[in-house]
Amino acid sequence: MLAERTGAEFILPAAEFEPAYMSLYRSGELHRRGGEALERLSHCLVCPRDCDVDRMADKTAACHTGRYAQVSSYFPHFGEEDCLRGRHGSGTIFFSMCNLRCVFCQNLDISQAQRGSEVRPERLATIMLELQSWGCHNINFVTPEHVVPQILKALPIAVDRGLRLPLVYNTSSYDSLDSLQLLDGIVDVYMPDFKFWDPALSFRYVKARDYPEAARRNIWEMHRQVGVLRVDERGLAKRGVLVRHLVMPGDIAGTHSIMRFLAEDVSLDTYVNVMDQYHPAGRVAGAQFVEIDRRITTSEYRRAVEATRSAGRWRVDRRIAE
Repeated sequence: MLAERTGAEFILPAAEFEPAYMSLYRSGELHRRGGEALERLSHCLVCPRDCDVDRMADKTAACHTGRYAQVSSYFPHFGEEDCLRGRHGSGTIFFSMCNLRCVFCQNLDISQAQRGSEVRPERLATIMLELQSWGCHNINFVTPEHVVPQILKALPIAVDRGLRLPLVYNTSSYDSLDSLQLLDGIVDVYMPDFKFWDPALSFRYVKARDYPEAARRNIWEMHRQVGVLRVDERGLAKRGVLVRHLVMPGDIAGTHSIMRFLAEDVSLDTYVNVMDQYHPAGRVAGAQFVEIDRRITTSEYRRAVEATRSAGRWRVDRRIAE
């Protein structure tokens, strides 16, 4: 659902919209960024893991991805937020592998098992154009943190051939600031997760102690680039930040702290999706993670929504009526 009150300042008339990358495309900067980004792969610091391996030579480390991106699937997605899926779906491209190691990952075969097809820039561009031809409202890059250079190399090819859809960057928030700065003026809608507030819990559940710090830094940068979420007259997202937060059993995610950060350090107008769909998956089963080996309760979800409201958040997407 969209915000309970929508001011005129959050409406971006469809007639006035142009994808952000078009300006850089006309100036030649889009092509230049693609080349610059690709150079970074020779000593890869594309994400906070800072592996420093030569991915141009197909050396791999944390993300198990070399010179070319791997795509597990692509299709019009009707399970995304209303403002992304519209009537014809969000054009999702699911990249294989991930730089996090979430023990509860619901897509373990995609994120950690190297399932996917290697795609060169021309093929990735073709995928974008196919999604556009099917009527999708946007191109939605899912788990793109480790393949920003590959995306930026393919994008000018797609634009040369007629791509004109807004770009959605659907991320865990475990990105490098350098990658996000390369995307400045290219991405229209950032859709970051904010998974955990506490570094120790982040290390336990996603194997990245610096995840909360990275998420705070990166969400602030995303907001600096594109601002709060704006939609057109049909309610379709055109530009801005949409934060996703998965409610966890026992409030181990730190919902209240995350929402206070968004309200006080980003913007009270930040659009937030408070998600209730956690269920045990991935490597959760067994004694090691017994505390999250269950679904969340209705009361836990309601408390998360209340914490969101108490922090001053009002643009809230929620799945259970209060």
